[in-house]
Amino acid sequence: MLFLAPGYPGWMRVLVVRHHLTDDAGFLADAFAGRGWQVSTHMYPADGPLPPPADFDHVVLLGAAYAIYDDQAYASANQAELRWLRDVRESLVPVLGVCFGAQALTVAYGGKVVPAPVKEIGWTTVDTVDAGLIPAGPWLEFHGDMCLPPAGVRVLASTPLCVQAFTAGRDLAVQFHPEVDGAQLKRWLESGGRAEAEAAGVNVDALLAETIAEEPAAARRADHLVEVALRLAAAWSAALS
Repeated sequence: MLFLAPGYPGWMRVLVVRHHLTDDAGFLADAFAGRGWQVSTHMYPADGPLPPPADFDHVVLLGAAYAIYDDQAYASANQAELRWLRDVRESLVPVLGVCFGAQALTVAYGGKVVPAPVKEIGWTTVDTVDAGLIPAGPWLEFHGDMCLPPAGVRVLASTPLCVQAFTAGRDLAVQFHPEVDGAQLKRWLESGGRAEAEAAGVNVDALLAETIAEEPAAARRADHLVEVALRLAAAWSAALS
């Protein structure tokens, strides 16, 4: 039996788009499920074309080990995902984009994504314009690119390096990783992330220990972020009705 999410009648199905076996929606999936949402997952591109927007009511677009501007190995998949994302937006389905997902939203709205001068890896406090929307954190960072959103989007948080969160239309984008617990980070590290983090000067064992210690607080922050995503989408819909 399914239950309506309180305050959001009819919005029941959230689609999680994953790009790697090492990733999952973690604390974000828990937050949706705790509100009575039905959570389904699509591995892209391994599971084939993404489902039509009519099949779901919200999207969580997760990270990737490649960049949205990749013009070699993942160019075709990225272009197809961007076309699908534009269809999702035109169908008025809200999107919560995480890391690569935030970068895809940046491009879908007409902005750019470029390599960052340094990698941002570790638990980071962000500068927020509204802590009621995006708390200062700390949030887990693990990326080497940066979003350059177009004019017209509302930037909600940043670090000295780059934009960390923005909202546009019904959508919310975050560069950091609210979904990750120690087990997921360990999978990342074992699949190539350890070398990447060490090359960036990160004490990997300390990072993993800190991630495990942060799990209870990280789960609460992820739950808050989902609540914010739902409220932003509901407010946008109400303004258009």
